[in-house]
Amino acid sequence: MPSSARTAVITGASSGIGAASARRLADDGFHVVLTARRGDRVEALAKELTAAGRTASARVLDITDRAAVDAFAAGLDRCDVLVNNAGGALGADPVATGNPDDWRAMYETNVIGTLHVTQALLPALTASGDGTVVVMSSTAGLGTYEGGAGYVAAKHGEHVLAETLRLEIVGTPVRVVEIAPGMVRTDEFAAVRFRGDTEQAAKVYEGVAEPLTAEDIAETVAWTVSRPSHVNIDLLVVRPRAQASNTKVHRERGDG
Repeated sequence: MPSSARTAVITGASSGIGAASARRLADDGFHVVLTARRGDRVEALAKELTAAGRTASARVLDITDRAAVDAFAAGLDRCDVLVNNAGGALGADPVATGNPDDWRAMYETNVIGTLHVTQALLPALTASGDGTVVVMSSTAGLGTYEGGAGYVAAKHGEHVLAETLRLEIVGTPVRVVEIAPGMVRTDEFAAVRFRGDTEQAAKVYEGVAEPLTAEDIAETVAWTVSRPSHVNIDLLVVRPRAQASNTKVHRERGDG
């Protein structure tokens, strides 16, 4: 890629919101750097974008591996936008019986992984003269719900990371944007949470006529990034019309 190309790095770009955001930013003229643990997925997406006349590259990256993150950052010519999208939920057990390993894994990915990548790329974002850090949190980071304490705790941590970073780097040419999606139906989020139990995953969206899509959130990412440089969208909560809160959802079958 030419060194002058505005570059957006997207973590967790192998599927869902990450892949949709990569497509959307590529359409807006960014060179997108696609990162995820599943190399075959991001390589296929990079080829798709290149075939469509966009510019993209793919890198296998585990954001919980600090040495790998640092090596990745050292290999970049520039970074103008960082979309911290990698994360996810595991399980829906109550506090009394929750698996500490699940809690630890969620914290490592959602919080420490975001910390690793943000720390590693902040110098390049600053050097760009007009950088943007996007943190993909969740409405879970703003309110609790039963059966979600481990994920909620991790997303609260990610929310605090974004809010504190904004305070600490004010006066530098870097914006910090937090996007907090509510109910988004993607191919994998709920299925991963329930370890491949598709029936249980489907119940999350049961009776909800129009949950958000990955493309809806990708549009939000593109909008926040494209605001004039002096405009910072601190926190943007995005829910489907059918969802009033984390615990109040209208379901056509009457059980919301």
